[in-house]
Amino acid sequence: MKLTRPIPLRSRPSVSVVVPCYNYGRYLPDAVASALTQEGVNVEVIVVDDASTDDSAGVALQLALADKRVSVVFHEKNQGHIATYNDGLSRARNRYVTLLSADDLIAPGALARAAALMEANPRVGMVYGLPKDFTDQPPPRALHEHTTWTVWGGKGWISLACARGRNFILSPEVVMRTEAVLSIGAYSAALPHSGDLEYWLRAAGSWDVGRINGPVQAYYRVHGANMHQTEYAAAAVDLHHRLEAFRVLEDPRFPSSPETRARQLQRAKRALSKEAAQLGFRETTRGGSVEAATELRKFIECLHDVPGNIHRANALQSRITRAASGKRPGTGPSAAEFVRSQLDRVRWRLWAMTGIS
Repeated sequence: MKLTRPIPLRSRPSVSVVVPCYNYGRYLPDAVASALTQEGVNVEVIVVDDASTDDSAGVALQLALADKRVSVVFHEKNQGHIATYNDGLSRARNRYVTLLSADDLIAPGALARAAALMEANPRVGMVYGLPKDFTDQPPPRALHEHTTWTVWGGKGWISLACARGRNFILSPEVVMRTEAVLSIGAYSAALPHSGDLEYWLRAAGSWDVGRINGPVQAYYRVHGANMHQTEYAAAAVDLHHRLEAFRVLEDPRFPSSPETRARQLQRAKRALSKEAAQLGFRETTRGGSVEAATELRKFIECLHDVPGNIHRANALQSRITRAASGKRPGTGPSAAEFVRSQLDRVRWRLWAMTGIS
């Protein structure tokens, strides 16, 4: 890992912004505008409408008529988000490309910052940064932003992701080298719920990873229709999805030795097991759902090859039994939960500053 100061762009690189859209016509103008108003880069916008049933197609067509930098692809039948991603990315012709959901926004200056990092580091295939959530209007941009770059060797970044069992990236903050996208291939249709994590792991398998530290790189809209808030909210389900993404390390085509891949996957499983136990302890300590805690215990048990799993599963089952009988948790579990909550705050701040946690 190396931390450096930014190097200004000496050219005006071109970036393709792929905007998959399904029934987000009301948000589409803002998303497209956030791309077209980027400074320091040449931008093309490719809107891929996945057979929306609202006015998305009409809105996209009006945007294309108003600005020749915008083109629109219309799906006659709904193909789902993974196929829509892949369709849009396959049409990108510029040096760099980013995938922007129609309800999200690119932060001002984000594309130039990401392009500058990749121009200065030819082995970096993927750049991300700080995403910021919002509901109605994005927060005002900070006037004075101190910016640094972090560059990891791809395999080192994978090791960090496995050690935490986490996806450090939301998605709209990522800009990629189009050459990297072409070499990595398509998003996996077999992973509709964790395809992004699996894709970042594949990218890091062959390319270095960069991060813009300091300024916000993208704005992520939070609303009731967000995919993660509707279909994939349960903690145990999320852990299963992440596990399936990390299983890309079992693929013999993954560019690493079998010993390294096995070690990294085992590390990811151990991290996921520990997280499941912590979430289960939290559920029972806070008087939450016994059923949710039970599903978390089952997840731990499915990782039968992870050291310490039997102890974690038994400890969680003890908490579940106590909670099911109506007994309140003792002072020990409550104190441990308080410590964990404080550690979560520290990890969140670390992630915001460094992109890992």
